[in-house]
Amino acid sequence: MKNHDDSPASPVQQDEVEEQQITEEEYCLFCGINLTQSEIYHRYRVCPECRFHHSLPARQRIALLADPESFKEANRFLTSIDPLSFSGKEPYEERILEAQRRTGLTEAVITGVCTIGGNPTAIAVLDFGFMGGNMGGVVGEKVALAFELAAKRRIPMVTVVSSGGARVQEGVLSLMQMAKTAAAAKHLHAQRLPHISVLTNPTSGEVYASFANLGDVIVAEPQALIGFAPLRVVEQTSGKPLPEGSHTAEDHLKHGMIDQVVDRTKLRQLLSILLDLLSSRYRLTMIKRGKPYPIPEHPGEQAWHTVQLARHQKRPTALDYISRITSSFVELHGDRHYGDDRAVVCGVAELSGEAVVVIGQERSHNEGRAYPEGFRKAQRAMRLAAVFGLPVITLIDTPGAYPGLDAEERGIGQAIASTLALMSDLPTPIVSAIIGEGGSEGALALGVADRILMLENAIYSVISPEGAASIIYRDARKAEEMASALKLTALDCKELGVIDTVVPEPEGGAHNDPDEAARLLKNSLVRELLEAQRVTLPKLIKNRYKKFRRMGEYSSYFRAAISKEVADVQDLLQRGVSKLKQRLSTAEKGKHQPDKGQRE
Repeated sequence: MKNHDDSPASPVQQDEVEEQQITEEEYCLFCGINLTQSEIYHRYRVCPECRFHHSLPARQRIALLADPESFKEANRFLTSIDPLSFSGKEPYEERILEAQRRTGLTEAVITGVCTIGGNPTAIAVLDFGFMGGNMGGVVGEKVALAFELAAKRRIPMVTVVSSGGARVQEGVLSLMQMAKTAAAAKHLHAQRLPHISVLTNPTSGEVYASFANLGDVIVAEPQALIGFAPLRVVEQTSGKPLPEGSHTAEDHLKHGMIDQVVDRTKLRQLLSILLDLLSSRYRLTMIKRGKPYPIPEHPGEQAWHTVQLARHQKRPTALDYISRITSSFVELHGDRHYGDDRAVVCGVAELSGEAVVVIGQERSHNEGRAYPEGFRKAQRAMRLAAVFGLPVITLIDTPGAYPGLDAEERGIGQAIASTLALMSDLPTPIVSAIIGEGGSEGALALGVADRILMLENAIYSVISPEGAASIIYRDARKAEEMASALKLTALDCKELGVIDTVVPEPEGGAHNDPDEAARLLKNSLVRELLEAQRVTLPKLIKNRYKKFRRMGEYSSYFRAAISKEVADVQDLLQRGVSKLKQRLSTAEKGKHQPDKGQRE
């Protein structure tokens, strides 16, 4: 490769490089409507009718994403040589020169720094118009340099990919760029700096299987062709036609490989919000320590009524609370392995001005029963929180994990176990709130937290009352009786030491006034988060371990129970001794006092 800034004899001099001429279509390539009068098309190259996203050159992409006049290009005149003296239909050097003259670029990637929504950011944008956007030595070098520049300046990285694969003319040296760029992306990740990857049409081959897939957040444009192998190769290997919609952005979203499909017109706004949240510079502070709400009292016979309220069809769900207590919520999808479970909602958001990661069990989908991919998606969000120092808020509402055969085959037990283990020492504050039904292992998997809240009419139990009645009495109709015996109400759990705080609800239940219920929950979450953040991280993790280590152990609950009994016995003995002393004292006085006859 050559750097043309230092090489006056280079094939393309700086004054010879012209901006790429943008070819606009008169008619939409997909639906055929006339585009000549469309402002959306002229600005974004998006059809206003069918939303088909036409090809967009790299410089125009940067103009759409970067704040005005903020982009400064780096390594512009670094260009390819012919390392293999490759011979084919057309000499490699001639193909490079032709691509340079046609596009106005020196290579298939533009890199530099800019601001996006006011956030200083390094950026690398591949251009499919330059030899299919494929990755040779110069593309790999420029991308790696961009990652290193981001790490050096302590700023995030945004990559926008449009690539057809390998630079065949550079042979195995082209292949090595995968390792180079993947290592550079990993180095940035180790510095705890965000990398947002944008996949456009097409994204495949070496770029797709290296840095493009290593983003902390990965988004794609609608209907973008995405996949490791070309469609033709996949069809030849499988021996049958591919399903309709295969290898698209939407298909990747369905299978948990990307976080969102985003229209080009909304991409800049999304990137701005993500960069704000993942580069958060603000933390909650405590001006005056507030007092927790008084604990509501409920008679034991109301346990079954509480169960009914916890399951009420109109009770606010996790998404209902998220929309009310947070702002700028950006949902993240997928476990990056198999699929996206909508029974678990994850994302980044602002809570009272501080960026947090929110994870909730969404009862409106599959009753909140999570599959393995739901728990693994939650793990993704937790690791993201740990990397960028964001607190974690979990909202628990599930009758339990999904117990079907397909969940077993995909590893539901391992998913729950690894989530429990991850939360036990996750290096960031965690606050959990049981907002409805806290059922068994599925609930606990998101409940290993520093502070655990429970709404007044929520329940938390190892088994449902119906399930317990079926086991104990062989009669599910005795569920009402079992509800009281299971000690599953918020007050019961507080007395058992399982939770820390009971959050009151509006009269009659949260469903009667969701806005007020959200206000009460938000205040409690903020208060408990502030308390957790007052503790140093090593001590926080140590305290979390002790918290769960002592639950159900002799040294905690049983010791407290025995201590109470001992205290009662001591009190009884004390009162007995006092009475005995009083009697002895009375008898002694009577012994020394002369009777009436002696006095006379």
